[in-house]
Amino acid sequence: MSHEEVVQTDDGVRLRTWTDGDPDAPPLLLINSLGTDLSMWDAQVPGWSPSHRLLRYDQRGHGTSSVPDGPYTVARLGRDALTVLDHHGVERADVCGISLGGLVALWLAAHVPERVRRVVLADTAAKVGTEDAWRARAATVREQGMDAVVDLVLGRFFSPTFRAGRAPALARVEQGLRRAAPEGYAASCEALATADLLAEAAAVRAPCLVVVGTADEATPPADAQALHAALPHAGYAELPGAGHLANLEQPEPFERLVADFLTRPDLEQGHA
Repeated sequence: MSHEEVVQTDDGVRLRTWTDGDPDAPPLLLINSLGTDLSMWDAQVPGWSPSHRLLRYDQRGHGTSSVPDGPYTVARLGRDALTVLDHHGVERADVCGISLGGLVALWLAAHVPERVRRVVLADTAAKVGTEDAWRARAATVREQGMDAVVDLVLGRFFSPTFRAGRAPALARVEQGLRRAAPEGYAASCEALATADLLAEAAAVRAPCLVVVGTADEATPPADAQALHAALPHAGYAELPGAGHLANLEQPEPFERLVADFLTRPDLEQGHA
């Protein structure tokens, strides 16, 4: 059963949400990356919906959600995620985020541990890139529009092998980037510019799984390994040959890794 609904935050931002699966199953919140929307999880919905109630949304500035002026912060994006959970009556959820969405998931685990059961941190890091690089990209997008950065972004999102194959997923992401609201993208770059959650990671008590593609240029395995080392209760997995959006490049292996982690009966709070 699928259902679309719009949720409003405390500062008046309207967030598009989408639910799939059995409404009585354990909830799984899915948080999209920079420059994508909730459709980035489409390939995983059939595999995850039998065991979970899937709750997806377009982060502010993305998809059909509102595009308020920036800058944004990861804390603000985290409060948006809480608004989505609250609106849908979810007290505690599994959370899976990729890239920027992974930072938001990490923020939730660190700051509202009572709302989080297990956490998947995919192709992300406690700090992604450099402040100067993110501010420069934000400025470029505001001045020249999204077309000015699409080729750069695709090169960092996907492995050379995947790009050469011109898979449908690549075309969908490219189209989405070209349609994206420049202010929403730029303001989200500013959230990445200021985010550094390394200290918070050490306080996370929920079981976590850090997943990374070995061909990820944006948050390479070294970044994922550093995040894994900072988390007290975390597993680690690599997807050989996958780029930054590993769930799109290798949808079935990604789906299985996450499903196995989320359904492990021996995994309790404080143990991974």
